[in-house]
Amino acid sequence: MTELVPEAGFGKNRKLKSALLQHRPLSRQGFSERLFGLLFSGLVYPQIWEDPEVDMQAMELKPGHRIVTIGSGGCNMLAYLSRSPASIDVVDLNPHHIALNRMKLTAFRTLPGHLTVTRFLAEEQQADNSALFDQHIAPHLDAGTRAYWNGRSLTGRRRISVFTRNFYRTGLLGRFIAVSHLLARLHGVDLTGLAEAKSLREQRQFFDERIAPLFEKPLIRWLTNRKSSLFGLGIPPQQYDELASVSASGTIAPVLKERLEKLACHFPMRENYFAWQAFARRYPRAHEGALPDYLKPDYYHAIRDNAERVSVHHASFTELLAGKDAASIDRFVLLDAQDWMTDRQLNDLWTEISRTAAPGARVIFRTAAEKSVIEGRLSPAIDAQWTYLAEPSAALHLQDRSAIYGGFHIYEKRA
Repeated sequence: MTELVPEAGFGKNRKLKSALLQHRPLSRQGFSERLFGLLFSGLVYPQIWEDPEVDMQAMELKPGHRIVTIGSGGCNMLAYLSRSPASIDVVDLNPHHIALNRMKLTAFRTLPGHLTVTRFLAEEQQADNSALFDQHIAPHLDAGTRAYWNGRSLTGRRRISVFTRNFYRTGLLGRFIAVSHLLARLHGVDLTGLAEAKSLREQRQFFDERIAPLFEKPLIRWLTNRKSSLFGLGIPPQQYDELASVSASGTIAPVLKERLEKLACHFPMRENYFAWQAFARRYPRAHEGALPDYLKPDYYHAIRDNAERVSVHHASFTELLAGKDAASIDRFVLLDAQDWMTDRQLNDLWTEISRTAAPGARVIFRTAAEKSVIEGRLSPAIDAQWTYLAEPSAALHLQDRSAIYGGFHIYEKRA
């Protein structure tokens, strides 16, 4: 298992720099890319923001499948284990995400029972979680991951201590949500009120009367017109441009309003833990709604028993696949990573995907804009090997509870 160097910043993370930087340092685009890289070099996603139920339906995930996926917060990788795949290779360019994925896997293998796992990974204000880590998890971690969680943050606390408070208020995304709540309060709106809604009708009323008018406020319009204001969502400059391209005004505020409306109004709060994170800044309690799929009791034993089938790699998707045998992978999960890529990077990636894809393999990914980002950009030889499943892609996009993406896409390897 590769040892981590978690303190290495953006300047030393060659893998992340290679993926992100496309323009000269002194250009406006180059400055934005480097600013985003500095922010992205820390923990970004305490929770993954792609719906695992949609993923598993799209993949038609079955026992024995071999999966390669981007890690992010690690939630979906764990959910996939409930279907007993033969193997999962997790890749990520961010060493903080690598440490989180490895720690979550070890927590499932070593903590004593489902209730303890749920308390550790989902509940806030659990003072005993540091002791649970020391007693059960830490002895089974690789040296690099153990050093990461025992290491000190800028506050002087051990990193693992975030699980004694509210882990989901940390990271770049957690801080972005906190600032969003602060901005709303400055305009007289308490976003946590949405969590008190008892029906879709009440959710709609709260959005229309309290949230939607915020997008007309001068300060919020000014902020959303700046690329750097959305770096906290993990949206790089290239993805901002994709989002702006789908708006008639060429600005991002209408797009954000539309996505937030779907998150707030299209799914009952009891069924949408993504909305709880956005509006309540925590997961629902047992009487309030459902937890993420990987924390549901019905999945616990399968995830625990299959956790050894996962390998976590500090590598790019293309880099990992280059070391795989031909026709050895059944399912590929790219999240929204392709929105960042140049044509050359896309073709390098899909060359390896096409080589390693087993007959009938599927690739799933999301995009900031509605259109598939690879259409018209792959070489004819690569493109000819894949079929776009347009109807199920569109249908599953409507079911995606995270609601923040413009499109969901499924490609299948031709026989």
